[in-house]
This record gives sequence, C-alpha cells and structure tokens, in this order.
Amino acid sequence: MAYVASCSSLDHLSPRLLRSSSNKKGHQAGRRSCLQCCLGNGQLQAPSSLLTQEQCGAKRREIVLQLGFAALSLQGLASDALAETGGKEDLQVYVDDVNKFKISIPQDWLVGKGEPNGFKSVTAFYPKEDSTSNISVAITGIGPDFTKMGSFGKVDAFAESLVNGLDRSWQRPPGVAAKLIDCQDANGFYYIEYSLQNPGESQRHIYSAIGMAFNGWYNRLYTVTGQFVEDKSEAYRSKIEQAVNSFKFT
Repeated sequence: MAYVASCSSLDHLSPRLLRSSSNKKGHQAGRRSCLQCCLGNGQLQAPSSLLTQEQCGAKRREIVLQLGFAALSLQGLASDALAETGGKEDLQVYVDDVNKFKISIPQDWLVGKGEPNGFKSVTAFYPKEDSTSNISVAITGIGPDFTKMGSFGKVDAFAESLVNGLDRSWQRPPGVAAKLIDCQDANGFYYIEYSLQNPGESQRHIYSAIGMAFNGWYNRLYTVTGQFVEDKSEAYRSKIEQAVNSFKFT
C-alpha cells in the first residue's frame, strides 16, 4: 500500500504517460531473427562463450535504451487530475510499502499511477499548474545476471550509452538533441544529468537516479526521473533535484 501525507493518491494519469517512443515489437522481432540466424536453421554457430557475452551486452544496451525512452515518453503528464492539497511549499514523504521505496516531494504536488506498459510500476508526481515539470519512479524487472549497478559498467559509460541512444540530432532533418551534463556513482545509485530538446521546442532538463533492489524473487531496476523545461529552471530545479536525491529504498 502506498501513501503520502496530506495528499490523496490518484488512480490514473493520462494515457500519454507511457506512450513509448520505441517500437517494442520491432525490437523483439529483431532479437528473435538475430538469435535464429546465429543458433538455428543450419547456420554456423558462434562459440557459446561469445554468444553469452554478446547477448549480455545486447541486454545491457536494451535496458539502457529503455530507460532513455522512458524519459522521452514520460514528458506528457496529465493535468486534469484532482487532489486535495494544502498548498504548502514544504516537503511531504511519499512511501510505497508495496514497491519498497520512499521519496520526499513538494507538499502541493499531485500523485498519480501510470499504465505500466512494460514496467512493473510507474508513479508520477507533478505540480497542478505545470505538468511539464514532473518526477516519475519507474520500476523494471531485470534478469539474474544484473546484481548491482556495476553490472551495467562504469557510470561514465552507462551515462554516455543512455544519452547517445536518445540523441537524434545527427538525422536529416534533425531529431531530438540529447546532451550529457554530468554523472556520478554514489550510494549504490547512478546519478545522471542531461538535456533533451526537440527541434523548435524548449530544452528539457533531466535529472535521474537509477538503482537496483531485490524484492525476494527477482532484481528490479528503479529509475527516478525529474524533468523541467529550461525556462522554468528557477521555479523547479532545486525542488526536483532535492526530491530525486531523497529517493531511498525501504
């Protein structure tokens, strides 16, 4: 059971919340075709150790890209949800007893649950007056090969893969431009700061904390993503960074 002091939990967000920017079926079909080419139909088979390394690397890249696409798809949050709020600027602690985490958010922000759409759980927090600035907590199940954040490689390489996987500025016509600002490994989390900008739109600033926890059955990857448009940095930057940094497992 999840609860938050002085704020009513919402049961839904806009269907736009988890509209994926990636073609999941296409990726799955591509992986199947690749495996069939390597492993079946009388084709020459690569050594099992090499296949294992390649498959592990492909899985790492797939997970990193999923995290990046989650940031893109979570940019549109519902603004029509209603909640009783006190209008105070101090923080409140949201606790999710089911998913075993807590996070401190501004007192007057709304809370909602998104459609999982490939995730185990998605919870979002956002101010009533501006749904383009928000924080989300997305939980993804991962395989037993990934036991800690180091399983994805060093934080620098992880961050570069994440941001480079999102960048489409090299296309003609140019697509979204993604730029890495900073990254660090601290307290078992990878903290990544970067920007995203679609052509003709305001730049969005992204601040993420990514960590891993075991729920007794399988490992789960928690991605906490805070974002705001650059021209509202003064209003939301400190609140969002403080909230993301407050995230802890319980």
